[in-house]
Amino acid sequence: MITSGLLFVDKPAGMTSHDVVSVVRRAARSKRVGHAGTLDPFATGLLVLAVNSATRLLPYVVGEPKVYDALIRFGYETDTDDRTGEVTREAMPPATELLADFATPPLREAIATLTGHLAQVPPAFSAKHVNGERAYAIARRGDVVELPPVDVLVMGWEWLASTSDALTVRITCGGGTYIRALARDLGRALGSAAHCESLRRVASGAAHVADARTLEQLEPGSILDGRVLLRPPLSALGAIARESLDEAGLAALRVGRRIPATNSGDRGALLWQDNVVAIAERVAGDWWQPRVVMLGDEAAS
Repeated sequence: MITSGLLFVDKPAGMTSHDVVSVVRRAARSKRVGHAGTLDPFATGLLVLAVNSATRLLPYVVGEPKVYDALIRFGYETDTDDRTGEVTREAMPPATELLADFATPPLREAIATLTGHLAQVPPAFSAKHVNGERAYAIARRGDVVELPPVDVLVMGWEWLASTSDALTVRITCGGGTYIRALARDLGRALGSAAHCESLRRVASGAAHVADARTLEQLEPGSILDGRVLLRPPLSALGAIARESLDEAGLAALRVGRRIPATNSGDRGALLWQDNVVAIAERVAGDWWQPRVVMLGDEAAS
């Protein structure tokens, strides 16, 4: 029974990412569960988790681009930039016809200013550190939080739907981008005020929410006894070299020796019977130096 690998979970609203980790720990009967990126409690959608020895692969999991579906509500801003916060500013929503599609010049021009490489001011209620303290902890005390802009990448926006005071979009972006902040800034760019009413992560790298499990399926022990199967992590490692080991290579790996490299690339996944047993870096031209080794019953498949 394979008890090490990746798990995609469709997180419901109202739960923290750590809450989901706790559910998966009970399903796997293991404390060795980690995630490849959090979601805000109000958000729903894809969480990528690793179980048992596969947690050692998390630094190598490719989590970009990220894709989100967001409902942006116009009329007011909040201190959290989402629906859970206190109203801080109100303004008239844009004209209904302006939100009808991206062809309208004001909306098209506003979207253009929020696409590409941006200097984005994160929400005050965020996990950013300020003098060693989380920004949200400072904001909850009622103190003023001034966060410097950070560089983010927004690859594209797709119009999905609109109403008289709301716009639903699909946003493709790089890691570290706050969709809440994009909603806030779109409102301002249109001479209005806005916040993120709902947010759903659709994809992260090669992982998609369509392949995710629900919490109802993750009953205690369901991973351990095989009712819920874990996913091979190899597809989530991106464009990494793949080196299949023979008996001699496996023996060398067990004692920490270098492995001859027959494939190109600076980093490689070493495979035994199609299972990832190590992540290695190329050294001295034609050798793999193992950096993360996973052998035994929990070798990640």
